[in-house]
Amino acid sequence: MSETLSVLDRYAVAGNPVAHSRSPEIHAAFAVQTGQSLIYERLLCPLDAFVETVQAFAAAGGRGCNITVPFKFEAHALAARLSPRAQLAGAVNTLRFDAEDWFGDNTDGAGLLRDIEQNAQRPLAGRRVLLLGAGGASAGVLGSLIGAKPAEVQVANRSVDKAESLITAHQALADEMGVKLSAASLQDCGRGFDVLINGTSASLAGAAVPVGPEVLAPGALVVDMMYGPAAAPFLNWARSHGAETRDGLGMLVEQAAEAFEIWRGRRPDTAPVLRSLRQSVDEKPAA
Repeated sequence: MSETLSVLDRYAVAGNPVAHSRSPEIHAAFAVQTGQSLIYERLLCPLDAFVETVQAFAAAGGRGCNITVPFKFEAHALAARLSPRAQLAGAVNTLRFDAEDWFGDNTDGAGLLRDIEQNAQRPLAGRRVLLLGAGGASAGVLGSLIGAKPAEVQVANRSVDKAESLITAHQALADEMGVKLSAASLQDCGRGFDVLINGTSASLAGAAVPVGPEVLAPGALVVDMMYGPAAAPFLNWARSHGAETRDGLGMLVEQAAEAFEIWRGRRPDTAPVLRSLRQSVDEKPAA
């Protein structure tokens, strides 16, 4: 058995925490579907030893990592080569350990956009979008949101300076796409948005909803990038104010498919994997 394991390509989700992650299930399903042989693990990284932990995994034969909170900015610095979307985001959620160097990409935005526009059937073109948070999660998706050509994207954050920095990095793309881009505080972020996306750590920390119901237009779509119990309070609040809701499970599966293709050169079918995972999460939620 040990001989068999030693020849299989190894991948992992690296973060802190990672015990709750559904990524191993997702990539195992992708591997079966596409006829690939691989191992996908959870890699718990000490908060002060992310770089060393990932380097040790690569040295032991690892072929790539997904990066989750709170290390997406640190992962950006580890990659010798970056995709255009990772360069724009300044954050990396996918590392591929090539023989010559490491390649970094960010699949979060593509995953979120595919889940909203295709799975939820809610095109963003011409809509007003409010994105909460200016950390690694929001940085990873803002470029893709702009690329969908909404009328407006406003980034609201506790620290407006951080939101303004994110806006500055994406202003040229917004101008090219004809999208109004602005920054605001969480306490004063306007009214009547068609789509509200929570990219803050509020759900993970169990904090209160950081905005009021006036930010929601009638029939708004509210998306929390978290899933399972962590997303429930935010989405329950949104439903109580008449919004359609979606947690981050679809985004998780769709961004994983992007990463799988980067690593293996095969694009899996996400629909059956998402259906199975949704049933599992609904029946026995992640901790």
